Amino acid sequence: MNDSPGKSPKPIKLKIKSPTAERFQPMLQALAGKDELNEVIKNRVEKGVQLLDEGVPLFPNDRKKDADVADIAAAFETTPAEELEAQDRTFAVAGRIVSLRSFGKAAFFHIQDSTGRIQAYAARDELGEAAYNVFKKFDVGDIVWVRGGLFRTKTDELTLKSAEVALLTKSMRPLPEKYHGLKDVEIRYRQRYVDLIVTPRAAEIFRKRTRIISEMRRFLDERGFMEVETPILQSIPGGATARPFTTHHNTLDMQLYMRIAPELYLKRLLVGGFEKVYEIGRQFRNEGISTQHNPEFTMCEFYWAYATFHDLMDLTEEMYGRLAQSVCGSARVTYQGQEIDLTPGTWRRLTFHESLEKIGGLTPDFYNDFEQVKKYVKEKGEKVFEGDRLGKVQAKLFDMHVENKLVQPTFIYGYPTDISPLSRRNEAAPEITDRFELFICGREMSNAFSELNDPVDQRCRFMEQVAEKEAGDDEAHYMDEDYVRALEYGMPPAAGQGIGIDRLVMLLTDSASIREVILFPLLRPEA
Repeated sequence: MNDSPGKSPKPIKLKIKSPTAERFQPMLQALAGKDELNEVIKNRVEKGVQLLDEGVPLFPNDRKKDADVADIAAAFETTPAEELEAQDRTFAVAGRIVSLRSFGKAAFFHIQDSTGRIQAYAARDELGEAAYNVFKKFDVGDIVWVRGGLFRTKTDELTLKSAEVALLTKSMRPLPEKYHGLKDVEIRYRQRYVDLIVTPRAAEIFRKRTRIISEMRRFLDERGFMEVETPILQSIPGGATARPFTTHHNTLDMQLYMRIAPELYLKRLLVGGFEKVYEIGRQFRNEGISTQHNPEFTMCEFYWAYATFHDLMDLTEEMYGRLAQSVCGSARVTYQGQEIDLTPGTWRRLTFHESLEKIGGLTPDFYNDFEQVKKYVKEKGEKVFEGDRLGKVQAKLFDMHVENKLVQPTFIYGYPTDISPLSRRNEAAPEITDRFELFICGREMSNAFSELNDPVDQRCRFMEQVAEKEAGDDEAHYMDEDYVRALEYGMPPAAGQGIGIDRLVMLLTDSASIREVILFPLLRPEA
């Protein structure tokens, strides 16, 4: 750190004198006075200067690999030492040095590529003195290319004997201490590029995430759904109750919103004649950050004409069971020490009001008394806006007394119409809707409903939402005249669903925080 606020930091000076060193001055100046690793970095820079002076480029792009580490391991992991040494075959691999042990005239080092790691051996007698002297200037973290045959060490470890070694990328910063990785959680998220190098579990989570999304696409494609893309910048945000991010388009001089959901555009496509559509993409909500919330997140939304929310319950059980089987090898998964059974056909189904009674322990006399419930939730510190109706405050009761108790997969259906502005009213009981939410491990995983396709009813519901917004609820829906117009052309009866990909990945990778499953979660800027 600086000696005092008014003084400029001392410049970092290299021990060696070379014109080549000048190219590193901007980097060294940027580090001056504020990096505790200055001495280590300076040492690496000096090695880089020496290599350049010897005619060795630090960032060449002239080598090709012909094998991945995992393929070599799969083919030769059990091959006896005699057979390995008898074969006349070489392999060219490339990757990052993650460990290095030097013994003077020879060294063992591990190379890690995207598929795994393998030990390599470099010796002066094999490489030649000049090449070996170049190799001795390599550091842990450098990316190298190695060509050689295979053999086994005295400890029986499969090893690549280097006939050639070439530097591909000189690493100017050291990796975290061997075997310990990054312990500071915020640094792990902020410097995910390092986290992926040194934390095997982190890399595996994101490989699984890719597999989950690929399998979800395959599942929907097989059932005739068509993947589409809808606007992220919208003039009217809709499809969910959430506070949007705002931006401005200069040419049109108009305010725009980052989408909070693709729903209203996907349902416009049902009007247009597509009967099964889905979209997997980013959504943006200007809300708090927690272990379950990030302002930008990934959802899959799909819409199915001539289907009901009951059809979607069955489809959801089938989808989750298949994803778990594909990614985890079983429909039974462990999340934070609790076994969760995703086997299709075993999931619990309760109405919203049944859950308040059977799980929340509340009586109908209490939860149907608007004034009593309103007073109760206010005493618990919850906001109640002018214009809120009974269903809105009942939902707060659900959040307090029911949600965190829903550990095994549970469908809660029959939500109040007051809190379901886009859902179809139930034919027998119009005060509730044909809507469900899926809960697992005490958190919402999915939201679905039979779609409201009555344009008159939809207009009235939008007007109620506008009144709530004017009363102070900044998460209430906007009026969307074009969407109502689309319904006036006629949308077929349909059901639609949204699934939070991030929370699904958390479940299937046993990750406690949403930040573990988002490559670059939102963080405050560094000081």
